[in-house]
Amino acid sequence: MKKLMLATLLTATVAMLPAKAADYIIDYKGAHASINFKVKHLGYSWLTGRFNVFDGKFSYDSNNVNASKINITIDTASVDSNHAERDKHLRGDKFLEVKDFASASFVSSKVEDLGNDKLKITGTLSLHGVKKEIVIDAYKVGEGKDPWGGYRAGFAGTTSIQMKDFGFGRDFGQIDFDLHIEGIKQ
Repeated sequence: MKKLMLATLLTATVAMLPAKAADYIIDYKGAHASINFKVKHLGYSWLTGRFNVFDGKFSYDSNNVNASKINITIDTASVDSNHAERDKHLRGDKFLEVKDFASASFVSSKVEDLGNDKLKITGTLSLHGVKKEIVIDAYKVGEGKDPWGGYRAGFAGTTSIQMKDFGFGRDFGQIDFDLHIEGIKQ
């Protein structure tokens, strides 16, 4: 009887301990993550593109979503608008200036659980030598075991920035980002 009570007490104590957030590495190598953008071209059409090279990590615990964190670094020279000449222009002195600003980053400062797998992620975007706070409207796509014996969690989100806020040589207004992040639990 004492052994049963002790086992029950230990089980209850362990269950009451706060769960530790799991750490994930973003799976950009497997093309299970993407950073896409679109911006109006002269007001007539949409120019779309993506950044092909980035890495990062995040921590996530579904029982304590507000303790989540994310950190991403982007190789700005990896900009890809599906047009080589335009990409040279985007890397140049009127836009990304990749010789002087080889990377951009996002570091979260706050993650809010809005319920129903919806999240509000606040953090600092460092781009083109400027740091600005942005908000990403996100949601959890899903999480679970993968076919290779690992565990994954995936999220999607959107945010927008104003080009003028980041000191670009040309200002075409707003850039909309469409983000897809899948991480492998470490």
